[in-house]
Amino acid sequence: MSSLRDIGYDLPSAVADLVDNSIDAGAENIDVTFGEQGANSWIRIVDDGMGMTPRGLDEAMRYGSQRAYSTSALGHFGLGLKTGSLSQCRRLTVASRRRRNSPLAVRRWDLDLVAERDSWDLDTPPRKELPPQLLEPLLKGTGTVVLWERLDRVLAFRNPDGAATRRALANMATEVADHLGMVFHRFITGEWADGDAFVNISVNGEPVTAWDPFAREEQHMKALARQRIELVTEGGSVATLTVRPYVLPAQSHFSSPEAHQVAAGPHRWNRQQGFYVYRRDRMIQSGGWNRIRTMDEHAKLARIAIDLPAGHEELFGINVAKMSIVIPEAARAPLRTIASAVVQQAQRNYREHLDRTGAPVEAAAPHSRRGEENGSGGPSISGDWPLILRTVNEALGDEPARRDDLLVRLVNAFD
Repeated sequence: MSSLRDIGYDLPSAVADLVDNSIDAGAENIDVTFGEQGANSWIRIVDDGMGMTPRGLDEAMRYGSQRAYSTSALGHFGLGLKTGSLSQCRRLTVASRRRRNSPLAVRRWDLDLVAERDSWDLDTPPRKELPPQLLEPLLKGTGTVVLWERLDRVLAFRNPDGAATRRALANMATEVADHLGMVFHRFITGEWADGDAFVNISVNGEPVTAWDPFAREEQHMKALARQRIELVTEGGSVATLTVRPYVLPAQSHFSSPEAHQVAAGPHRWNRQQGFYVYRRDRMIQSGGWNRIRTMDEHAKLARIAIDLPAGHEELFGINVAKMSIVIPEAARAPLRTIASAVVQQAQRNYREHLDRTGAPVEAAAPHSRRGEENGSGGPSISGDWPLILRTVNEALGDEPARRDDLLVRLVNAFD
């Protein structure tokens, strides 16, 4: 159990994995609360979903359980509740109620108790020992409460009762809210496959705002043609990737400075370029090119949505923490071609903005003139660029991703 704590979660991804369970349970309202009580601080995830029976809760808390997932379920491995929670805390308590008049089901994993007994002992604590923050949300209705205590991975301070703990929890709450707004933005806005319902997510009582990576409300956003990539599985069936490319507006074309700042995303502009991978409308990856091309400043307006085919997770190597994928070899060449076209458009937007604002994007000409004045005979971006472009195309014509990268490096060299 201790080894499984290091399966790859950080705090936001661990919370997101529990939100997956809440959505699968039909919850319309999900609240994450950071309870600041010094060394006894806690984190709680509450939903108003269908809840679990005592037997269902036993199965949910068991390692190695069996479960048949529906085609729309966000859960996949049956490990998230345990591994996600215990990656952040040493005591996990879950309370659930399936019907209003049914008894409350409560189960607890306590790592200290497991280590002391050297036994897989799943506890059923007596009600008198249960803290109010676990019981209160279920006094009037159905749903599930997940409570994390002994936050050894979250509160790694010498003095957890100090001001550092309060600041850290406040910062963590903001980070978690930003992450949930990004990962579940289709659910919050009601544009998911079952979009007849909205999922309301809050952190410390404040509604989480959905973050649209593609800034689709901006007038100058460009949505390029949707593409489909068909992959043949080992069993002979066809799995279809849906690819939707977007080019975001240049800074000067955003509706306001605030809108431009929001569009930068949780990880800021350069790190947010690339692929946005969704599994059943839940974001798995936010940015990055998966070794198809390299990141660079000139491509930061390029963002591409990829929807994975349901039921074919094994093709994409999704990890337990649902934070990364592996793109199959058969999909890499088509995605490289799509990415190359999107990046070229993004680069044009980027340079047009710099030209409009007077920034030195084409400042190579003065540099070249200095070379000519010095008699160095160095290349001129205005005079020699066609020759440079033709040479690069001839050398790397069959490898568009490498060609684009080299072109950008050449432009940077002249800037």
